Amino acid sequence: MIEEGAQNQKTPKPKRVVDPTIKDFSLRPQNFSDYIGQDEVKKNLSVAIQAAKIRKEPLDHILLHGPAGLGKTTLAHIIANEMGVSVKMTSGPALEKQGDLAAILTNLKENDILFIDEIHRLRPAIEEVLYSAMEDFGIDIIIGEGPSARNVRLNLPRFTLIGATTKVSMLSSPLRDRFGNIFKLAFYKNEDILKIIKRTAKLLKYNIEDKAAHEIARSSRQTPRIANRLLKRIRDFAEVKNLKQINNDITKNGLASLGIDQLGLDQADRDILELIISKFNGGPVGLSAIAAATSEEQNTIEEVYEPYLLKIGFLERTHRGRIATKSAHEHLGYEQRRA
Repeated sequence: MIEEGAQNQKTPKPKRVVDPTIKDFSLRPQNFSDYIGQDEVKKNLSVAIQAAKIRKEPLDHILLHGPAGLGKTTLAHIIANEMGVSVKMTSGPALEKQGDLAAILTNLKENDILFIDEIHRLRPAIEEVLYSAMEDFGIDIIIGEGPSARNVRLNLPRFTLIGATTKVSMLSSPLRDRFGNIFKLAFYKNEDILKIIKRTAKLLKYNIEDKAAHEIARSSRQTPRIANRLLKRIRDFAEVKNLKQINNDITKNGLASLGIDQLGLDQADRDILELIISKFNGGPVGLSAIAAATSEEQNTIEEVYEPYLLKIGFLERTHRGRIATKSAHEHLGYEQRRA
């Protein structure tokens, strides 16, 4: 239930709400036809959207999970566009009080979409409000104090909640079970990353050689966000050299200047692997020790660096800690020590 303060105070302003009519994400695809990759997710979402339109109902609640940078936020925008509704955006850490969530929910219109990024970081008290909102489209507030306090039910418009998380295991079971559609976004295939790079270059009005596009795709960690970021940085190098086209030479030199190798590892990735290999004999070593030695937060290591290192087989997680694999030793020029 919403606490009394939420009723007596001025309605708090929703946090991190984005108006989808503002085109500040020019590189974002606006529909499924422009969205490259994640074919199975797109196919199932298209069916769900068509069925909802036929029934003239809001979509069932959707949970998107997977590593960062794979397009969860972009999918939320596309779903809203395909449904012809608005999307309000916030994040788990931004919702500090129950009143913050109540303010957003009561300002939604029929069939609107509420997108909550990092939904696994919601406070338990806010989760409780979300349960009844998701199931019954209503929230309870308390008016007054002491014996005169009374409970008032506020009805909400029917809406769709889209939650995004990099750690689906951290969601409580009651919250996870309230999502009717759960989709996992996987790392992209190299051919899909290549298509994304060429599409982005076209939107940026910059020509790019095929070899250069392949070089960027190979270094993008199979992640669209990183591919687009690298392309824009290589474009900077080309513009400084007064080049009208991104060629292979400027791409290789640019990636080297940025500290990105041919597998997409940056200096932070190499620091983590070299620490495990040189300081801890290849592991196993605990996450807290790695975080302390590299001056990185444990969450950053787990959510940003580890997924790709695990994906390419450079790192293993065991009950005793992290282990650098033989492939990691070879890539960094170390000889693996025998146990």
